[in-house]
Amino acid sequence: MAKRQVFFSFEYNKDNWRASQVRNMGKVSDDSTFSDNDWEEVKEKTDDKIKEWIKSQLEKRSCIVVLIGNSTANRKWINYEIEQAYEMNKGIVGIYIHKLKDSNGNQTTKGANPFDYVYANNRDKLSKYVKTFDSLFTTSSNVYSDIQENIEQLIEDAIDQSETY
Repeated sequence: MAKRQVFFSFEYNKDNWRASQVRNMGKVSDDSTFSDNDWEEVKEKTDDKIKEWIKSQLEKRSCIVVLIGNSTANRKWINYEIEQAYEMNKGIVGIYIHKLKDSNGNQTTKGANPFDYVYANNRDKLSKYVKTFDSLFTTSSNVYSDIQENIEQLIEDAIDQSETY
């Protein structure tokens, strides 16, 4: 199976370390990951330029993977990324990353489902249609292995599911 090009959505300031662990698993196309410097450069731009950048990134991808930390839900740009992926009929999946350790070796508490804050055209919450993955393991290394083992299938399932919402 060819590696998919995906767009990773996450709260940069709090979850960059956790997100980089998932982004660097080697399970998706290398074209899916852009450098942290790219994001630093983008976030200095106007809202219109950020929207343009998000849209151009999503157009190249088959799926958006929302990496869900403690405070990911209902953030302006994460909501926008999810909305755009929905409008473009991309696969959408969420993966909880709160149990991965950060750069200081700390885990955090589970955050709210970000798909509860974005709505389908029929006004249902997207959480009714979009699956999230939350590892049953508690230690960071086991959670990492669990995500690594499941991420490719989660992405494929999300792409298949996109036809139904």
